[in-house]
Amino acid sequence: MKTDERIELQGVVTDCLPGTKFRVELENGHICTCTLSGKLRTNYIRILKGDAVTVDLSISDPGLKNGRIIWRNK
Repeated sequence: MKTDERIELQGVVTDCLPGTKFRVELENGHICTCTLSGKLRTNYIRILKGDAVTVDLSISDPGLKNGRIIWRNK
């Protein structure tokens, strides 16, 4: 696998942190800290506690602790 490949997982926002960061509990039980992707920032999409989101994780990150929120599910 290439190091720039990414993994997409579903999760739920458990906590809103300062600086547009969020703590997300993934479907497999892991908890990661995520930021917003560019599309969500430019379109002023609001993410609240309890929202279902799609998270993009980089496989080059050891431990898969940091990610990007790329979609807010309805």
